[in-house]
Amino acid sequence: MSLLDHQKGKSARLSLSACNSSKRRRRVTVHVSSVSPGAGTAAHSPWASMNEDLVRLISWRVLAGDLLDYVRFRAVCPHWRSSTVCPRGRGVIDPRFHPRRWMMLPEGHGLYPANSRLRGYIRFFNLDSGKFVRIKLPIFKDHCILDSVDGLLVMHRDEDTAIRIFHPFTGDVVDLPRLVTLVPQINPGLPGAHHVHKFYYLRGVCTSLSVSAAGVITILLALHRMGCVAYATSRDQQWHLSTWSLITNTPLSFQGKLYIVWMSFTFEENSDIFQVDPPQDDHVVGSGSSLLPEPKLVATIPTETLTRPIFLVECDSQILVTGYTDSSWSHMLIHRLADITSEKLIPVRSIGDKALFLNHVRSLSVSCNGPLPTVVSNTIVQASLTNGSLTEYNLSTDAWSRPMDGCILSGPVFGPCCLVYHIYTCCIREYWNKGQLCNRKKACNWRVKGKWRSGV
Repeated sequence: MSLLDHQKGKSARLSLSACNSSKRRRRVTVHVSSVSPGAGTAAHSPWASMNEDLVRLISWRVLAGDLLDYVRFRAVCPHWRSSTVCPRGRGVIDPRFHPRRWMMLPEGHGLYPANSRLRGYIRFFNLDSGKFVRIKLPIFKDHCILDSVDGLLVMHRDEDTAIRIFHPFTGDVVDLPRLVTLVPQINPGLPGAHHVHKFYYLRGVCTSLSVSAAGVITILLALHRMGCVAYATSRDQQWHLSTWSLITNTPLSFQGKLYIVWMSFTFEENSDIFQVDPPQDDHVVGSGSSLLPEPKLVATIPTETLTRPIFLVECDSQILVTGYTDSSWSHMLIHRLADITSEKLIPVRSIGDKALFLNHVRSLSVSCNGPLPTVVSNTIVQASLTNGSLTEYNLSTDAWSRPMDGCILSGPVFGPCCLVYHIYTCCIREYWNKGQLCNRKKACNWRVKGKWRSGV
């Protein structure tokens, strides 16, 4: 049963309970929904007979907030469901139905997806509302996760290495070429390039996704272990590799493009931010003759403004650039990428109810409005550069503190694992997709099917 079916059944049960309760009170005259189209209450409900165009307009407003709110909206009554667009079948090819801001929760204790103790269920949580949902997803029996983009899961199928884009709430799947088609393009000079460990270079990815007006999906994979980008569309038979190389430090997927920070090896040199656009002509890409555009330099960060390490994170539909003011690593600043591009180097003094979780693999912004008591607003959470313990920098007070005990680089982590630890693990794919919480002291390998998942 998909989440959509579950929501429909839940709405019907709630509607039946409301009807029974209203009969007992004999004072309620308006019923929001009914059990079936033939129920008498629905025929006389002003909500159930609302103009279809108005219902559709309201539904798009609801969808702008969160996909699951839209699913619940459609489950109110048959009229509302028939007047609105069903996400199923469009979950991947229509960006409006992408489950943005939803992230799979790393359970810890080695409870990887498909572990028998989970009975096929996976939990997701919303980075804005803090809500949790539990979904049964049998696809993990022969798939593993490489990445998450716009809430969609980038899946890797065991045995044939096919890449698939999976919508966790609708069950929609879009197939892409097999990753093995990239093997001949691996630089033979890389260690292990001719052995089974060659997939180590292909399965560490940051994914960007874009959809054309014709419904053709283009995927960019930032292969940070190779320093290049692979790309393909849903019409291709193989992956293509960029003709250029770029060290993919702190990659960020944003609106179908990749943003990459190139940092020098010294603190005295400036840092550059490059933008990688997807190929534009879908029919040309499908023929395999299109080339990925060269990275475009969009901003240069003066070393006196921000020094390494520098992180990119999406927050409130814009890109934030954060880093340290100097090599002492004692003070942090945030800038908008749009401001740096226009040479307006005005730091952001407050990020409101948001907290930033930073890592060189992936960075996240999390809202503190929901039921996330351990997440503090207007703060930056990251691993200490000196000892590896999680640290929290308060932008309002410029003070450092520790949101939890323990050190993630040398371990152990003391006490119960708070939600901050789970969220930070989402930033590190090699732990997040295996059901383990980040602890560099422990080896992070697949406990099952390791032969097929080397490098994931």
